[in-house]
Amino acid sequence: MKEFSNRYIFIFSAVMVIAVATLLSLAATLLQPRQLKNLEIEKKNSMLESIGVESSAKNTEALYEKYITESFVINTKGEKIEGIDVFNIVQKVEQKKPIDQQYLPVFGATSDNGEHIIIIPVEGKGLWGPIFGYVSLKKDMNTIYGVTFDHKGETPGLGAEINTPAFESMFPGKTIYQDGKFVSVTVHKGGADKSDIHGVDAISGGTITSKGLEKMLQDCIVKYNDYLLKNRN
Repeated sequence: MKEFSNRYIFIFSAVMVIAVATLLSLAATLLQPRQLKNLEIEKKNSMLESIGVESSAKNTEALYEKYITESFVINTKGEKIEGIDVFNIVQKVEQKKPIDQQYLPVFGATSDNGEHIIIIPVEGKGLWGPIFGYVSLKKDMNTIYGVTFDHKGETPGLGAEINTPAFESMFPGKTIYQDGKFVSVTVHKGGADKSDIHGVDAISGGTITSKGLEKMLQDCIVKYNDYLLKNRN
């Protein structure tokens, strides 16, 4: 059996490590544009879902162009900020900034019956990882038109239920203001009172995720308070 010197083994290993690292780096660079595009399509798909428009990977772009009529960035004073691409905003990064320095994305949509809707992205923490989604509001900037939520690692059958129609369907029609004051939407363990216009049922067995979602809505939407009050009809 042929024996190799330590020097040969060291050089061979070093060459292999460099070669594999170069190939992986090249693959990551070449695939990055496609990954970013897929992420953009996923965001557009979720936005459309929040206004009740179902889309697929094939028609998301066309439906986005049809229904989403504007997109822009504001600050917490409700002032528009020019020169910022809404799709380049990473909420996780923004949430680490002082609140008065955060960029807040806003998307405007028009429904089939001509109703103007705005869409706000939200992101927070569940039990096992990040939870996120979109909340769409009617032109009164108070009544929820629709929502879509998702997660990275919540428990199937429990916290993961936040992205099911059964949970999301409780939000349309709920309001986020009471007598002009922002109150958000609250999630109630054991079930919200049927007359509660600000409350929905928590997920059975998913209390921590439900409360995480409640906090996410409160923390994210309140940043838009000035904008919502200025633009309500």
